[in-house]
Amino acid sequence: MSENLWDDVDEYFVSLFLPSDSALEETLDRSAAAGLPPISVAPNQGKLLELLAKMQGSRRILEIGTLGGYSTISLVRALPSDGSLVTLELESLHAEVARENIDRAGLGLLVDIRVGPATKLLQDLIDEDAAPFDFIFIDADKEGYPKYLELSLQLSRPGTVIVADNVVRDGEVADSTSTDERVQGVRAFLEMAAADDRIEGTAIQTVGSKGYDGFALLVVSR
Repeated sequence: MSENLWDDVDEYFVSLFLPSDSALEETLDRSAAAGLPPISVAPNQGKLLELLAKMQGSRRILEIGTLGGYSTISLVRALPSDGSLVTLELESLHAEVARENIDRAGLGLLVDIRVGPATKLLQDLIDEDAAPFDFIFIDADKEGYPKYLELSLQLSRPGTVIVADNVVRDGEVADSTSTDERVQGVRAFLEMAAADDRIEGTAIQTVGSKGYDGFALLVVSR
């Protein structure tokens, strides 16, 4: 098996299920032009997020890690017209690019972009007594995943779905001796989720145009 084959399969799936989407394509173009790293989710992965949020009947979505707004646009498309999405981004430049992309996609009224460290912004939401979120997507610095899970649970309800991206790390997640802080952050996150009796979950390996990685899928049970 080769990465070229993974790319070919992804391109085939995209050609079947994802017709040309100018809003998302322009989001990638503007993000690249602004110098943002090319780490947005793949088109079929973005569609998966949209479908998961839609199947869950989400009205309120929380995203941790905005980047240029590609996954944000995918997620907000799952919302009803009176829904809302809060997305948290550390870098002000990324947030500015995302705001332009989201507004150009015609979705700006549904999206609240907050800029700063995610732990602080999550705590702010808790302190504001924010209503619980139906769907939470975590795709930020991996070292922070355990804390993000801890705080996200305080913003959840029974039935909240939590998806965490990039948890396989090219397979290094299975190496308990890894010196990579990102790997250790993901391992701590997964072990925390597995040990918490409020959570049911699993983790899935994936291959495709974004290489060898995977995601965790969690449901808050109580």
